[in-house]
Amino acid sequence: MWSLKLRMWLLTMLLFAVIFAVISFVSYSLGISNFYFYLGISIVMMLAQYMLGPKIVEWSMRVRYLKKGEDPKLEEMVRILASAANIPPPRIGVADIAIPNAFAFGRSIKDGRICVTRGIMNLLNESELRAVLGHEMSHIKNRDVLTITLLSVIPMILYRIAWQFLFFGNRRDRSQGSAAMVGLVAFLFYFLTNLLVLYASRIREYFADKGSIDLGNQPSSLASALYKLVYGSARMPKEAIRDAEGMKAFFANDPSRAIREFKELSQLDLDRSGTISNSELQILETQNIKLNFGDKLLELLSTHPNMLKRIKRLSEWGE
Repeated sequence: MWSLKLRMWLLTMLLFAVIFAVISFVSYSLGISNFYFYLGISIVMMLAQYMLGPKIVEWSMRVRYLKKGEDPKLEEMVRILASAANIPPPRIGVADIAIPNAFAFGRSIKDGRICVTRGIMNLLNESELRAVLGHEMSHIKNRDVLTITLLSVIPMILYRIAWQFLFFGNRRDRSQGSAAMVGLVAFLFYFLTNLLVLYASRIREYFADKGSIDLGNQPSSLASALYKLVYGSARMPKEAIRDAEGMKAFFANDPSRAIREFKELSQLDLDRSGTISNSELQILETQNIKLNFGDKLLELLSTHPNMLKRIKRLSEWGE
């Protein structure tokens, strides 16, 4: 766990060092006053995303918040987990989509919201559902929405810089090739920092998994829940997966990778029970996980870790 924390701190410092270096270089080399206008636009867009984000999620995911007493069992689970996490109980919502999953969002810990989709309630047993809710509760406790929002502004700013100098540089800059060069360098850093933000998102998923265990859930329960969520998503029509494409970063797993992941995870289910037991998780702990080039590339461009690696990490935390 300490290695994950160290990587997250180093990654955050690296991202902000990159944007500081690029801004300093542009300001010093070219003295473009208009650049600060685009910088301001990027910051305003980040703030708008942060403030309006919850409403956009509610609208996109068709979220309806539960009234008190409407689902006592779900409310009790969330209340106990919030107490264990030492944070205020978040609002509980149900998203009217068939894809089995859960997600958390909100501007702060006090503004936390946890939602389950219509498809998850009949798929998971009580311990598995509690483990998934613990994962989402940990996202709120760790302020992941704020973290990723702040980090995401860095590639956004670099994209604005690249766009400004590649297409709107003045004639003097163009004749000297300065603007085009700055634009190309900024676009390269935009691509690289975007990959780093995706990496940060994957680290946050590991943090949330560990957080669920720290809240008292068994690693095998979370592993089984993820296995079932992958299976449930793999059975969904392509249209349903496509409709949720823009919001998959919020989910506990990436539904668009479900078919590929199910083929990998089904090998762990040795007794074909549809779950991953503690003994099966212990067997995985002794094995080495090697990803092929395609899997590595897919993970590099994803907001979620490779599921096999993720469950392997759960087996190590089981001790």
